[in-house]
Amino acid sequence: NMGVHARSWQGWQIPIKTDNAHGAARILDIDGAFLIKRFGEGQVAVVAGFQGIGPDNRIATLGRGGSDTSAVAIAAAVKADRCDIYTDVDGVYTTDPRIEPKARRLAKISFEEMLEMASLGAKVLQVRSVELAMVHRVRTFVRSSFDDPDAPG
Repeated sequence: NMGVHARSWQGWQIPIKTDNAHGAARILDIDGAFLIKRFGEGQVAVVAGFQGIGPDNRIATLGRGGSDTSAVAIAAAVKADRCDIYTDVDGVYTTDPRIEPKARRLAKISFEEMLEMASLGAKVLQVRSVELAMVHRVRTFVRSSFDDPDAPG
């Protein structure tokens, strides 16, 4: 016990409403008030990504990048100051640092530049998560799951 009052929910419990395109569903709406109420009660929300509930009340999966997309959509729904995405690299690079040792880490990148990189195949963030971040103006930080949590992202 770390003294943190955390609670987990699946997408259908929030609810994260999606369309019916199972395997490639799009998020239509998230009840941000549900989570904001929990924050007010001192709870830390742990929400399963990659899935939601379709209009037929069946669980729908979001497809590739669905967890990142869920995180950005939830951040937008609760009007969070930022969204931190944890992955195997510590930020956005000029190219894949796992392949090219001379790749440079970018201190900052615009939504438009990140969207272009994602649409050209950069795997750090998927197009849908970048689109959501851009539309809702969610500051998004890419951070390493393996580094100091206080390191810049």
